[in-house]
Amino acid sequence: MEKSETRTNSADWLKAELEDTLDEDYELEISEPALSFELARIYKKAHPDTIDRRTYFRELIRLQSELIKLQDWVAHHKEKVVVIFEGRDSAGKGGVIKRITQRLNPRICRVAALPAPSDREKTQWYFQRYVPHLPAGGEIVLFDRSWYNRAGVERVMGFATQQQVEEFFRDVPEFERMLVRSGIRLVKYWFSITDEEQQLRFLMRIHDPMKQWKLSPMDLESRVRWEDYTKAKEEMFARTNIPESPWYIVEGNEKKRARLNCINHLLQQIPYEPVPHQEIELPDRVFNPEYERAVLPPELYVPQKY
Repeated sequence: MEKSETRTNSADWLKAELEDTLDEDYELEISEPALSFELARIYKKAHPDTIDRRTYFRELIRLQSELIKLQDWVAHHKEKVVVIFEGRDSAGKGGVIKRITQRLNPRICRVAALPAPSDREKTQWYFQRYVPHLPAGGEIVLFDRSWYNRAGVERVMGFATQQQVEEFFRDVPEFERMLVRSGIRLVKYWFSITDEEQQLRFLMRIHDPMKQWKLSPMDLESRVRWEDYTKAKEEMFARTNIPESPWYIVEGNEKKRARLNCINHLLQQIPYEPVPHQEIELPDRVFNPEYERAVLPPELYVPQKY
């Protein structure tokens, strides 16, 4: 094969790969939200200054390429990173977590999204069920909600007593200092949205069959107790915003900007650098002229419907 033909084939392959990558991103965007035209029109009217799609994708892919460099640095130096994502229901935590993990190795970067505590866990030291999910060297853990449940939903909904809440506020600064002293890089994000924006997103979920699973009775109750959550959030910031692990607020009313701003900020919090990579060469396939590939029964194959 001529060199020029090889280069052409390589360019065609690269173009196809990039198109596949963009298709994945478009698929995510279309599904967020998968709305009727009328709901899409209402949402667009509420966000007239949304970032244009071309700019968003260009910046997202650039930031994701930096996240891969961060991942390589974490793995190479056996660093330990914990990122906490907190905020009101529908504030956009899941969306940014999805974009962070989209191109990373799940063996290095994983998400911890714990369910409600079991009866046994309720009798344990409060932080005990979170400890097994902390990273070992060379790992990144993203907490989709965290031990701050006690300062928020548990407090507001009455799942924790006032004494338990006070114990939490007394213990959490020292707990986080212990994590930092152990070598964990701890970053905490609060996604902030307005009352009107949450109402709009809840209504969209109610009317979108592909998103209704995201709405729980607890989410709906949080609408009623908006002011209680606000007071709880303000006290949480006042009592847990310590120098060793400060809070960072992400303005989340515009989803795309929130994702880009959060990822960009996260990259700035960790002093990652390029790490050495061994050059990879594809070995030649061993060819045995006497080997014949077995013909498998047709019923083993998935039907070619598409």
